[in-house]
Amino acid sequence: MKNFEDATPNPEFLIKSIAEQGYSLETALADLIDNSIYAKANKIEILVDTDKEPFTLFLADNGSGMDEELLKISMQFPSRSSEDRRELSDLGRFGLGLKTASFSQTRKFTVLSKKKGTKKYFSRKWDVEYLKEQKEWRLLIPSSSEVDKLISEYNILSHDHLNRFEDFDANTIIIWEGLYKFEKYLNETNRKKAIKKQINDVTSGYLSLVFHRFLEQQSNPLKIKINNQLISPFNPFPTKERGFRPIEFKQKNFGKDTIKIEGFVLPARSIGECKKGASFWTMKNKSLMDMEGLYVYRADRIIIYGGWNGLIKKTHKQQLARLKVEVGNKVDHLLHLNVAKSQIAIPHDLEDAFKKYIGELTAEAEREFYNRGIIQFPNNVKLGPVSLFEKKASNKGVLLEINKKFPLLENLIEDLSKEQKSKLNFLLRMINTRINIIRHSHEDKPFVGLEEKDGISNAELISNIKELKKHISVVDIKNKFLPTLGYTVETLPNEVFELLKGE
Repeated sequence: MKNFEDATPNPEFLIKSIAEQGYSLETALADLIDNSIYAKANKIEILVDTDKEPFTLFLADNGSGMDEELLKISMQFPSRSSEDRRELSDLGRFGLGLKTASFSQTRKFTVLSKKKGTKKYFSRKWDVEYLKEQKEWRLLIPSSSEVDKLISEYNILSHDHLNRFEDFDANTIIIWEGLYKFEKYLNETNRKKAIKKQINDVTSGYLSLVFHRFLEQQSNPLKIKINNQLISPFNPFPTKERGFRPIEFKQKNFGKDTIKIEGFVLPARSIGECKKGASFWTMKNKSLMDMEGLYVYRADRIIIYGGWNGLIKKTHKQQLARLKVEVGNKVDHLLHLNVAKSQIAIPHDLEDAFKKYIGELTAEAEREFYNRGIIQFPNNVKLGPVSLFEKKASNKGVLLEINKKFPLLENLIEDLSKEQKSKLNFLLRMINTRINIIRHSHEDKPFVGLEEKDGISNAELISNIKELKKHISVVDIKNKFLPTLGYTVETLPNEVFELLKGE
């Protein structure tokens, strides 16, 4: 038999060490909410009692709850292996979230839980001071009187606020007794102010972004209240807003899952709108530059947002760029997702692909940024001055085009026959293409081309090319006129390609 000696770690030291995993108050609460969502909760309330110290925080949900055996397992370090097979909707990974998130904010926490539809709560408690005294791993089992006292404190605090959830049965309640980062490291006059600001502003905003897809669900949406103030979702990709446009997405199989990346460019007007105050383009107290960068969704939950995760640096002229990254929970180990679910590392195999795509996205964002001075009139404007040129957002970039609503041009178009209108549209496209080639050459960037569906039908294109063939060689049409229309031979509609084929 080999000789050995006991190497059981000091519980106090180990808990304090593993709790330092990069958690803030908002990321710690988000980790607890992950568990609530996995437990099929659709109502979650967070309550903070700041009228007395130590500050006490309650997080309650109406999920499936736990029996005593499951609660005991959930309170262990860890409660499962990170390599276990998980459901697609499972937001956990290490089986440490409940403990590490809680210990990052408090040194004493209790979990009360009961199975949905039952009355009796089971309870377990971790207390660092008790572990320090005992120097052994001892999970406390609160007495029935202690459980009743905690439930009473929760109910009193919950009823003290207006607009409580109706028909809310709290099946799991997590209680943090003391928030040491606010109590120990701030002077007495600033403690209450700091915790209120952190909860009401920072945490509310963070949760509104991180869980926006759950909050926006059409069927059975998640509802989260902080001191009974309902959190509204903040979607960083408001695709229904005028001028907010995507660029072509990319998708790649990676490990046992798929990673999808899709870039979006905000309209230039968002810069001015954000300067005026609150805007749906940014969260409260955030600038466009704060919101610039990657948004990594893992199982519909945002893991990281803002910044480029070390791939490139933020710049003022790229503030209109946002990149949506969709991953499943099967590639956590490949992305090196940390315990706090707040950091990832882009694998070396994907770095080049990410950088190339980000380069395309930021180039589009810069074009939009530099074109912000060009006047673009809303479609519903009928009175007032009208510009001969207008800015048009497209999936190929921001274009400068002749405005067909310009009074003289509009009157001319009305007087033309159908055939004459077709020829005029053909000429306007050639002019618009040339304008954008010149404009982009001044920016030292290649022109990305007009959209192929911008007002000229295939029939019109065929008709005009047939007319051109009477006067100009096919070679000249291919080499001189197609580029001025934004086409290449490869992008021509099949009917037009056949018309020019073999000549």
